[in-house]
Amino acid sequence: MVTVVYMVRHAESPFKLGEERVRGLSEDGEIATKKVTELLMDKDIAAIVSSPYKRAVQTVQGLALLKGLTIKEYEELKERPIKGLEYRLPEQELLKAIEQSFENKEYCLEGGETTTQAQKRAIPVIKQVLREYNGKKIVIGTHGNIMTIIMNYFDECYGYNFWRSTSKPDIYQLTFDDNNSLIEVERLWT
Repeated sequence: MVTVVYMVRHAESPFKLGEERVRGLSEDGEIATKKVTELLMDKDIAAIVSSPYKRAVQTVQGLALLKGLTIKEYEELKERPIKGLEYRLPEQELLKAIEQSFENKEYCLEGGETTTQAQKRAIPVIKQVLREYNGKKIVIGTHGNIMTIIMNYFDECYGYNFWRSTSKPDIYQLTFDDNNSLIEVERLWT
C-alpha cells in the first residue's frame, strides 16, 4: 500500500522584510491558487497540513474549503531561514549561500538554519503524517527551500538545482512505500 504526499509550494508572494510569517499572496498568486485547487480537487485527499506561514496556508485554503477539511498547521514545516531574518542580503549572495547549504548540510549564514537542522525539525512531522495517514493521500502546504530539504532527506538528488527549477506555485506528487521510502516523484504543475 502506498502513501501519496502532494507537496504544494506556495504561490507568488511579494517579499517584505520582517513579514516572513504574515505576508500573503500577490494578486497573481491568489489567481494561481485556483489552478492548485483544480489540479487536486479530483484526488481523494485525507488530510491537509501546512507551514503556519500565511502564504502557504492561503495556497491550499481553496482546496481545504472544497474538500471540507481543516488545515493542520505545523510550526516545524515553516520555511528554512538560511540567514537571520533581521537583515537583507543581495540576491546573488543569498543564492550562493543556499547552494552551499546543499553541498555542506552544516552550512548557514549568521542567524540562519543549516539543512541538517531544518531536516531535524521537519522530518519527524513528515514521518508522523506518513504513519497517521498510511495508504492515503495528503496535501502539504509548503515553501521551496523546506520542500527541497525534506525531499533531499529521502533522496539526495534533490538539492540546489532542483530548488532553482521550482515555480510559485508548484506541486510535486511524492509516492512512499510501506517502509516510508520515497519510490516516485512526479511534478503535477504545468
